[in-house]
Amino acid sequence: MNMKIKVPATTANLGPGFDTIGLALDLWNETDIKPSNDFSIHVTGEGAGRLARGRNNLIVRAAQKLADHIGMTLPAFHADCVNQIPLSSGLGSSAAAIMTGLLAGNTLLKSPLSNGEILNLAANMEGHADNVSAALMGGLVVSMMDDGKVIARQIPTEVDFHVTVALPDFHISTKDARASLPRKVSMKNAVYNISRTVLVTEAFRRGDLSLLGEAMRDKLHQPYRLKLIPGAQAAMDAAKDAGAGAVALSGAGPSVIAFSSKAEAGIDESMKRAFQKAGLAIRIFKLGISGQGAEIQRL
Repeated sequence: MNMKIKVPATTANLGPGFDTIGLALDLWNETDIKPSNDFSIHVTGEGAGRLARGRNNLIVRAAQKLADHIGMTLPAFHADCVNQIPLSSGLGSSAAAIMTGLLAGNTLLKSPLSNGEILNLAANMEGHADNVSAALMGGLVVSMMDDGKVIARQIPTEVDFHVTVALPDFHISTKDARASLPRKVSMKNAVYNISRTVLVTEAFRRGDLSLLGEAMRDKLHQPYRLKLIPGAQAAMDAAKDAGAGAVALSGAGPSVIAFSSKAEAGIDESMKRAFQKAGLAIRIFKLGISGQGAEIQRL
């Protein structure tokens, strides 16, 4: 069975919503799957020459995990990947690969699992549900995990925000970013984040950029992660000064994401200058929000 699978980039946390909020962005990985004598991967675009080309590729490992989960034999396949999501960027590249593999495996095995069951497997592989939920469902998604089960809901939104992502040439692994976080937080900081998380979802629901700017603040993870990324705090400040309504780290970083009511030319230039002042090259992505999640087209 031949198929094409498209999965969007995602940004997670959105300030205070640590491990609970994800947002799909209009930047896609597209993968053509076809039967083969052995597992093989060909990558064009982001990750070309860096990603594994056989069974160790995350797409194959995810598909194999699904097959093992249901006790079936996974048929070998070849995957042609056209990747637009940069690796280790805070834009959900691993979530996109996991979702691609799980959807491919499920389709090849005649769809034994529901989307909810696929989401549980994806969150188990990723370690949290925010990116994978948004990658599968699209739009703004709030999720929680309870004893290995994901409960996720897409929040209806009426927004036309412009999204500017500044990606510095700086590597920070999710593992290292998590290791920087404190093991205990104060009740005051917990309440600070809970209240703002609720208002972040309301700001997206109403398309209220002013409210989003007030609510998209955090005391649980960003203060610690920003210290690891040269120029990141300066880039966030510069984006606000240039007209961004709200800014945050994208996921664990190193990307900084800015939301505005229009495509402000000064936002990307200001973030670029801040990172360059810290000695880092930078890539800019000007994106929209995707209301559509992962898609499968049988060919």
